[in-house]
Amino acid sequence: MKTSWRSASIVATAAALLALTTACGQDAGTSANGQNVGNADPAQGGYGSDGYGSSGQDESEAAPKAKAAGQLAVWDSKKLGKVVTDSAGFTLYRFDKDTAQPPKANCDAACLKTWPAVPANGAKAAPGVDASLIGEVAAADGTKQLTIDGWPMYRYAMDASPGDAKGQGVGGTWYAAAPDGKKASPAAAAEPADLKGLSTRKDPKLGEIVVDKKGMTVYRFLKDSAWPIKSNCVGACAQKWPAVAPVAKNDTKNIPLKGYMTFGRPDGTKQQTLNCWPVYTFSGDKKAGDTNGQGVGGTWYAAAPDGKPVGAPE
Repeated sequence: MKTSWRSASIVATAAALLALTTACGQDAGTSANGQNVGNADPAQGGYGSDGYGSSGQDESEAAPKAKAAGQLAVWDSKKLGKVVTDSAGFTLYRFDKDTAQPPKANCDAACLKTWPAVPANGAKAAPGVDASLIGEVAAADGTKQLTIDGWPMYRYAMDASPGDAKGQGVGGTWYAAAPDGKKASPAAAAEPADLKGLSTRKDPKLGEIVVDKKGMTVYRFLKDSAWPIKSNCVGACAQKWPAVAPVAKNDTKNIPLKGYMTFGRPDGTKQQTLNCWPVYTFSGDKKAGDTNGQGVGGTWYAAAPDGKPVGAPE
C-alpha cells in the first residue's frame, strides 16, 4: 500500500507539473522573428532610459537579420496617417537618434536585436513615391540599411502581423515612417479631396497655378521648347524633376485644351504638356501646396493653366 501511495503521489506531481508547463506555454506567444513575447505590452523605455526600446531578449543572442523589404507599399491608418510598409505589410520605423543629413544609423548592436535594420538590397519605392528618396547607409551590424529621404529604416520585433504598429512612440524616439521618410501623422497624410488629374489652385503668392491629382505643384522648365516639343531635363535632372505622366483630357479642370498633348521623352516614356510645354513636379515639394521649386536655378517656375511660367522674367 505504501508503494502504491508513493507511485500515485509521483504521478499526481508529474501531472501537475505537466499542466503548469502546458499552461505557461499557452500564455507565451511568438513574434514574427521567433522571439518569445508572451502577453506583455511592448517595452516603453528599454535599456533604461536611452530610448532604444527592448523586447526583453537575451542580449547574448545575435541580432536577428531582417528580411529584404522588396516592393514598399503605403497603407492609410486612421490613427497614424500614411505609413510605409515592406512587401509583406510590416510597418517600417525611424529612430529620432538617427540623422538624415548626412544619413547615419545610431541603433547599436544591442538595439538592433529589437529593431532589426531593413536591408536596402532590392528595395523599391512605393508606387507614387519619388524613387530618388530611396538610399542606403551602413548599420552597426554591417547591413546596408534602407534609407528613405536619408532616414534609416527598421522593423520592430514585437510586430507579429502585417499592419501591426506596436513600435509607435516606444521610448519617445521610435515612430512609424511616412512614405517620404518623415514621421507618420494624420496631418501629414491629409490631401486635397476629389482633385482631377490636373487642375488649378489659388496660391497666395503666385496666383492661379496648376496642380496634379495629389495637389502637388506643376512646373515649367525654361530650357525646354514648345515647338518642336522637347524636354531638356534628363538623367539626374529627371530624378529631381519627375515628368508629369499623360493625363486624359476629361480628367482635367480649369485647364485649357489648346496645345494639350503628350510627347515621347528621350527615355521612351510619355510626358504631358500644357500648351505644348513639357511639365513636371518637384521632388523637393513634400506636401500638397508646397512651391519649393519656384525660381530654382532661375529656370524653374510654377505653371499657369495656359502653360506660361508664373513669375519668370520677361
